[in-house]
Amino acid sequence: MSIDSLQTDQAIMRNIVQGDQHALAALYDRYGGGVFSLVLQVLNDTGLAEEVTQDVFLRVWDGAEKWDANRGKLSSWLLTIARHAAIDRLRMEKRRYNITDAPLDNIPAKGSEDWAQRRQIKSLLGMLPPEQAELIELSFYGGMSHQDIADTTQTPLGTVKTRIRSGMQKLRKLWLENAD
Repeated sequence: MSIDSLQTDQAIMRNIVQGDQHALAALYDRYGGGVFSLVLQVLNDTGLAEEVTQDVFLRVWDGAEKWDANRGKLSSWLLTIARHAAIDRLRMEKRRYNITDAPLDNIPAKGSEDWAQRRQIKSLLGMLPPEQAELIELSFYGGMSHQDIADTTQTPLGTVKTRIRSGMQKLRKLWLENAD
């Protein structure tokens, strides 16, 4: 990294410490893509990666004074924050209630047509992104309202509705493809 770039990073961070939002925007423009890429590699979910990337830059805004140019490059500091934030989010996601491990209520007798359809739907749910499958299962198998799901999973209500709708559309498409 050139001396000019280092001075620019130092100037940006100095301005962030002083509350300059334009400096934060400049920092995001410079390093946002790299932070997002790292977070996406850890989480393998674009939506979550976007959220965590935002969280990383909020952490920088709140703790900009913690960066010390003498201890390392700004990019290294940012990527370390990003990696820790992504791992924390991954752990949080794994701790969430996972209904896929719960038995299905009222499963019809083995061998019946209803049983075969339920098994096929359960199998197709496994082909959906986990965040969509979980919410669909909470709604349809768990009998939870969208608001209850939002409260339980700590996910915004609009996100819950969008994920369920998108998941149902994908599930319908998968069902039709496998009906042949």
